[in-house]
Amino acid sequence: MMKPEENPLPREIAPGVFWLGICHEQHHKGKVYHTYNAAFLLIGSEGSMLIETGHIADFPVVSKQVRDILAERGSTLKHLFLTHQEVPHAGGIGRMLDSYPEMTLHCDVSDYHLCFPDEVHRMHHMEIGDVIDLGDRQFIALEPVIRDLRTSLWGFDTGARTLFPGDGFAYSHYHWDNHCGKVAEEAESLDLAEVLGVFAERALYWTRFADMNKYADRLEEMLEEFDVSVVAPSHGLPILDLAVTMPKVREGLIAGNF
Repeated sequence: MMKPEENPLPREIAPGVFWLGICHEQHHKGKVYHTYNAAFLLIGSEGSMLIETGHIADFPVVSKQVRDILAERGSTLKHLFLTHQEVPHAGGIGRMLDSYPEMTLHCDVSDYHLCFPDEVHRMHHMEIGDVIDLGDRQFIALEPVIRDLRTSLWGFDTGARTLFPGDGFAYSHYHWDNHCGKVAEEAESLDLAEVLGVFAERALYWTRFADMNKYADRLEEMLEEFDVSVVAPSHGLPILDLAVTMPKVREGLIAGNF
């Protein structure tokens, strides 16, 4: 993991959407890549929402980033949304619940009561299409087109038209080319087909045995249906220019490299 003083995050990637976390090394087939277990903070006029907590090891970094941004914006953290129940996404849930006693949890909460029985009253089960109102923006639970677990959900922010796909756009980046903290379009040397393949082999192995044309088609339909402007993956660099980057993502999907 990079040193905190070298960390280029947090970064506001769209109005009121902050990218949080810190880079981690990822070793794969003799190469050392970097990647994120990112969280995102949405600032609304009627309160804020944290999307993912990041890995438990990142909690000191993410929690400070959240505190600083909330203080700067004069906002209150009211909601936490998790795409699914894995440590890189939900590892800090207990500490976040303790840190923000008025905050409520929203997701597929199937198993959370087993770990946090005293917090059940703060857990709100979400289904596809459910909406959380943040005042000047809304957060909508979406179909997880490419999922890691049965309980996965994606999310969409209507304010900056940002899609939060969890593991759905999982990929690494090149530390040696200074990609850390950049968005996908700024990382000009990044070979998306290669780095998508790193995560496919490690976390989404089922994609090698599926007809990914169907998933790519459904993904494009969703991006058009919701007029998505920004894609904010939990692992990977945010995508700000879909016209430039999404054809490369589709190429990786179809090639079986995702």
